[in-house]
Amino acid sequence: MANRIRGLLGEYGIVVAVGLAQLRRQLPELLEAAENGLPPMARQLFADLQGQLIAPDQRITDYDGKIQVLPQGSEVSRRLAGVPGIGPMTATALLASLGDGKSFSSARQVAAWLGLVPKQASSGGKPKLLGISKRGDVYLRTLLIHGARAVANKNARVVWVLLAKAEAYMKPTPIRMEPGVQ
Repeated sequence: MANRIRGLLGEYGIVVAVGLAQLRRQLPELLEAAENGLPPMARQLFADLQGQLIAPDQRITDYDGKIQVLPQGSEVSRRLAGVPGIGPMTATALLASLGDGKSFSSARQVAAWLGLVPKQASSGGKPKLLGISKRGDVYLRTLLIHGARAVANKNARVVWVLLAKAEAYMKPTPIRMEPGVQ
């Protein structure tokens, strides 16, 4: 959609910088500027296209809000969301994919199913571990990796405070929320 708008604007000799953020910022200005030579019918077309460009953002925001509320209705989702690096989106995705987890006999099987364990090439009783296999559920693996990255980032910042400011670590106290309370 952004490329279509950018191309159509180019037909009128109007150049918009590359990038969705640039288009979102410049398009309202172009629609209001009288000196750019856009005919009224073209202005209406670009206003309609701007609405189509913005509409998915609003839907995504709406669904993000619904996903944030989902774990509050499930005790299991709340427990999963309490793990550092796992938020409401990852918790609900894990619960939907793994169910009660009893179809796996061990935690390692879950990690292998997600593609988070080293690939093995064993021969003659000698195990040889290769790189991470990256097989399995790409979406869940991505959510878990991004969550872990966020926790590692936070931990790095905590370590810096402990070292640079010579402060003692204070474990954060969990915030207990009643079901249905926001």
